[in-house]
This record gives sequence, C-alpha cells and structure tokens, in this order.
Amino acid sequence: MTGYPPPADIIEGRVAWIFGDDFDIDLVIGVENIKTYDADELKAVTMTAYDPTFVDRVRPGDVIVGGRNFGYGHPHYPPMVALRNLGIAAVLAESFSPGFWRGETYNGMPLLTVPGISSTVRTGDPVAVEWRTATVRIPRADGTQTLTGPPPSDRVRRVISAGGSLNLMLAEHRHGEGS
Repeated sequence: MTGYPPPADIIEGRVAWIFGDDFDIDLVIGVENIKTYDADELKAVTMTAYDPTFVDRVRPGDVIVGGRNFGYGHPHYPPMVALRNLGIAAVLAESFSPGFWRGETYNGMPLLTVPGISSTVRTGDPVAVEWRTATVRIPRADGTQTLTGPPPSDRVRRVISAGGSLNLMLAEHRHGEGS
C-alpha cells in the first residue's frame, strides 16, 4: 500500500490553526516551494509566514480549520504533505474549493464541511472529530459543544478508511470488486 495510514475513527487533538475565507493552501509553504516533496525542506518552511513556532507546536491528531472556499487556487499537494507529515489529521472548514477537496479526499485526508466551525473554535482548543459522521466535539468549561456537518458519502468513507483512492482501488482489484 502507499500513502498515509487511515485516520482513527475519532481524531483527538487540538485546533492547530484557523485560516480565513478563500485561503490558498500553497501559502502554507510558500508558492516558491510547491514543487518539493522533501520532508525536511517542507518542515523548514511550513507556516513560517504566519507563525514561526507552528512546526514546534503541532502534534499528531491536531486539525486545521478554514473558512469558506478553503484550499482556493491550484490544488498542489506539497502543502498538505507538509501538514500531514507534522501530524495534521483532518481539515474542518465552512466549505472547500472543489479541486482541493477532490485531491485531498482522494489522498485519504478527512476534509469535513462543518458549518460554524471557524467562528466557534480558537487555536489551541481541544477537539474530538468523528470524521465518519462529520461530528466535532469541543470540550468547554460549561459542557461540550457539538457541531455537525454533512457526513461523507459511503464511497468517500471507503477511500479515507483505505488511506486513499489508490489503496482502495488496489484492495478492490485484489478482491474482484468494481469489475
């Protein structure tokens, strides 16, 4: 198999960063770095334009949050490669750019549309994300706040569970599905 391992059914982490509307994902590493896949090079430039301490703060299971049309622009993969290599386990946004959503979903990353997410959470908030149901739980001092969005389709759940579309296709081929 190739790619990244599938996510846990419940992703537990923190909000590592909140991006605004129409965010071009290439800016995570800088447009000048969109052709590299070298993990060390990407780590050295990830989020330096926004928060030079980001790389040191992010932990496996953390998520990023976006506003409307997250991933706007050309869908280059190195920015998400950089974020995934740091441990980002899901992207929660008000909505996604179609090209970004398609490319990253089929790479096995849970991208969940969650109305109200960008105005509800703050950087550093703990979250528990049940990606199969698009349910986000945010523990608060006065109780847990829950947000939900449309759950992924059966096919998208299968792609993410397999760790990406290539892994799913290979598994289906081995089992004679889809013929």
